[in-house]
Amino acid sequence: MARVITSAGSCGISVASTRASAVHDAVGELRAALTGDFQHIVAFFSVDYDAGALAAGLKQAFPGVTISGCSTAGGIAPSGLLETGILLIAFPKKGFRIHTGIIEDVDAVGVERVGEVVRDLKTRLGAHDFEKLAERVFGVLLVDGLSNAEEPLVAAVHWACGDMQLIGGSAGDGLAFRQTSLIHDGRVLTRGAILTMVESDYPFRIFKTSNFEPTPIKLVVTAADVECRTVHELNAEPAAREYASAIGLMPDEIGPFSFASYPLVVKVGGDYYCRSIRNMNPDGSLSFFCAIDEGLVLTVARPKDMLSATERTLEQIDDALGGIDLVLGFDCVLRRLDAENRQVRRQMEDLYRSYGVVGFHTYGEQLNSMHLNQTLTGVAFGSRRGA
Repeated sequence: MARVITSAGSCGISVASTRASAVHDAVGELRAALTGDFQHIVAFFSVDYDAGALAAGLKQAFPGVTISGCSTAGGIAPSGLLETGILLIAFPKKGFRIHTGIIEDVDAVGVERVGEVVRDLKTRLGAHDFEKLAERVFGVLLVDGLSNAEEPLVAAVHWACGDMQLIGGSAGDGLAFRQTSLIHDGRVLTRGAILTMVESDYPFRIFKTSNFEPTPIKLVVTAADVECRTVHELNAEPAAREYASAIGLMPDEIGPFSFASYPLVVKVGGDYYCRSIRNMNPDGSLSFFCAIDEGLVLTVARPKDMLSATERTLEQIDDALGGIDLVLGFDCVLRRLDAENRQVRRQMEDLYRSYGVVGFHTYGEQLNSMHLNQTLTGVAFGSRRGA
């Protein structure tokens, strides 16, 4: 059955989730659970559902409400982590002003088209002096997680948005890596992105947390298909074999859990950022979630305590806001796999529940101008309404 949680105290954002297997039943449960006066609903759903039927059903169930969302590699709901199911996050009409724009053909879109979408959204917000308004506005970008286009897209959106902070996630399809879907007002989008601008009367904080540290082991990309994000050779050896050797495994032993436990990172401006492996291919090459290039120096990393690192970040945000009301989070699917591998999934669920974290497991996370892996990015709302 669906379960609705209304944030207490509060900014009025409502959350409902269901595991009902049929679209008709799922939408009915969600409609019954969400009874407020909403202006925008964000939908995160597993690929068990037909995206077209779900988009049409939600549009009919919530007439007059803009609905946008995407398929996932798992949901983060009030009831815990969902491998299958639908999660709705409903924003009330009071306290928020929300507008969305569509970016199609993201692998071919240019800076000019992105700029048009951003200018239109700013106009619809009535932003005559957007630089001053940026403290009250943030952007959320959902993008096809198999488009291989996140880096140039995120950079273009961030450049067009100026001082406005940007977060988001790349849509998933479980761990199938075949096709992801985005929905917007009854439409299904592929090879696309949805940019949402949110103006909030409530205080908010954009954040990122990760939990890995570099080792001395280096792997240089010596042969790659850059467009497809596929590495054929590391250190002039077959990629999968060299990676497996670096982490002390045989090639036939590596898979999603080892990719989660031993991520590869690059150093940018003094900080390390993950370039996570998506899957091993039959020819022994490795496909990545993020952009790669020949000559790139990758460092093998090892995770630190995910639970402690995440709790520390959420505690700091809670103090800064004077109490967290709700967190919209974009959490890498590899973090979930690593939590399962280290048997701390239940503790992570409890931690997320205690801070009101809802969202989805992604194929990549967006933060301002960066496309990231193996992080949790998000926006935390406080309950004190601004002056």
